[in-house]
Amino acid sequence: MKDDAHLIETGIASENVFDGALLHITRDTVRLPDGSEATREFIKHPGAVMVIPVLDDGSLLMERQFRYPFNRVFLEFPAGKLDAGEDPLACGKRELLEETGYTAKHWKKLGVIHPIISYTSEEIHIFLAEGLVAGDAQLDEGEFLELVTKRREELVSGILDGSITDGKTVAGVFWLEQLFKA
Repeated sequence: MKDDAHLIETGIASENVFDGALLHITRDTVRLPDGSEATREFIKHPGAVMVIPVLDDGSLLMERQFRYPFNRVFLEFPAGKLDAGEDPLACGKRELLEETGYTAKHWKKLGVIHPIISYTSEEIHIFLAEGLVAGDAQLDEGEFLELVTKRREELVSGILDGSITDGKTVAGVFWLEQLFKA
């Protein structure tokens, strides 16, 4: 294993800048590998889960949802925030049911991504859900979304033409491409 000591930054002071309902902003003073000091501001995030729901015909259950920071609707896989101490698989099952009304007979953990390593501690656990059974969605108050189905090829085309830009969805499509190579 390679020695990374020449790259490591060490925290020497920490200050909470903002505590919100979801996000917490921290400003730390760190000692750099050369002994000098620098400031690091970052968002502490509780983590999340993304589910890739595959219908029996091979199509993918997706959501269209308005995202306020960009003032537009995005196409994305179902996902949601981990509650404190919640198991990622339990979160995935909960989010799939709440947002889509579906449950799944088969679950497989694919991996974890760190979507923005420069300024947030968020990590997203990715699960594949198959053997879907339809039911009634149980959206949270104030949550609005539209369910659509897409073929894998449509998602790849959308990424390549720039119409699909959600990072976790792009990562999910990568996983699908690896799992279902022709």
